[in-house]
Amino acid sequence: MTIPYDVITVGGGLAGSTLAKCLAEHGYRVLILERETRFRDRVRGEQMHPWGVAEARTLGIYQRLAETCGHQTRWWTTYQGSTPLRRRDLTQTTPHQVGSFNFYHPDMQETLLRMAADAGAEVRRGISVDTVEPGRPPGVSFHENGQRREVRARLVVGADGRASQVRRWAKFTVTRDPDRLTIAGALVEAEQIPDDGVHVVGGPAGRVLIAPLGKKRARMYFMLPTTSDSRHLSGRNHESEFLTACRTTGAPAEWFNQATVVGPLAQFKAADHWVDHPARDGVVLVGDAASASDPCFGCGLSLTLLGVRQLRDCLLASEDWDAAIDQYARDHDHSYGVVRRITNWLTELLYSTGHAADERRARVLPRLAAEPQRAPDIVGLGPASPSDDATRRFVLGEDEE
Repeated sequence: MTIPYDVITVGGGLAGSTLAKCLAEHGYRVLILERETRFRDRVRGEQMHPWGVAEARTLGIYQRLAETCGHQTRWWTTYQGSTPLRRRDLTQTTPHQVGSFNFYHPDMQETLLRMAADAGAEVRRGISVDTVEPGRPPGVSFHENGQRREVRARLVVGADGRASQVRRWAKFTVTRDPDRLTIAGALVEAEQIPDDGVHVVGGPAGRVLIAPLGKKRARMYFMLPTTSDSRHLSGRNHESEFLTACRTTGAPAEWFNQATVVGPLAQFKAADHWVDHPARDGVVLVGDAASASDPCFGCGLSLTLLGVRQLRDCLLASEDWDAAIDQYARDHDHSYGVVRRITNWLTELLYSTGHAADERRARVLPRLAAEPQRAPDIVGLGPASPSDDATRRFVLGEDEE
């Protein structure tokens, strides 16, 4: 049987386009199947931690993104009310010597899809994928211009996001954490918000994270514990309520002077869901299809690029692609597992309510700031952070009990 492609990626977003670009540059025959003919604004991750920026550089996409749609920042500032509690210089306090990198998601997608095409990948848009058939070789069935087509490749990559259909078609088992946090986000135009860093304001009842995108725009996320009476912050009718919720975290009032929601407002349950060992029978999952990290901690984009780099390296290192994707899956499970452990600890520390939780924060938060070498650093180090039981006890204040 003649196999026309080495790799088919279902999805042409951050994961699919970046992987396609990298493999096409090494001479592999790559097909991208993308559903959308024009990328639209949705509430998605648009802030990348420094360890993700390092992956973007390694994968050769950083410079083009910086030139077209990226906004590089330097500072990570946490506030108590309107008063800065800690203003961290990420360029001086991370091994990557770079700050957070923010971008408007649709522009990022268009840029990377063009980069993949320029590298030699075949890009088809407006595609409705019907099914993925695992096997050796695996196959994809899809509709294009009203006609049904079938094509096979050495490897099919599911890069189709948090609600991945490839994951379902290939019969991967999904595990989900309990719903503890809810996140609402919107694109906001606000001239008074400083655009040189990321801002995090609030406490257990609700936090706002603001990621400036440049040109006086920012993606604003409001995060709160999930309860039976949680407010519903989706749709145009709730834009004013969303801005009020963000403002009542204690963020500086002047930031909201003439602030306007200029993009869709949507709210989501933030619980992690993932696949253990996301590779089998010629199908592999990357990005949110493999593991959707709690967006309240902003690791999704960085984890996606880390996974793409892990998969790229494994495929380039061996002609035995069954062994290569098996190694990728082990690497993925380790790095994602570290991030999930740490974010679960931080959720318990930061969002638990009651007197005991308040007392623990009063004891633990100053220690975390004073002894950063003992603390997990989800912003600066990600999965390279310490995450053993001693770290857990330190984060949760159990080492003092």
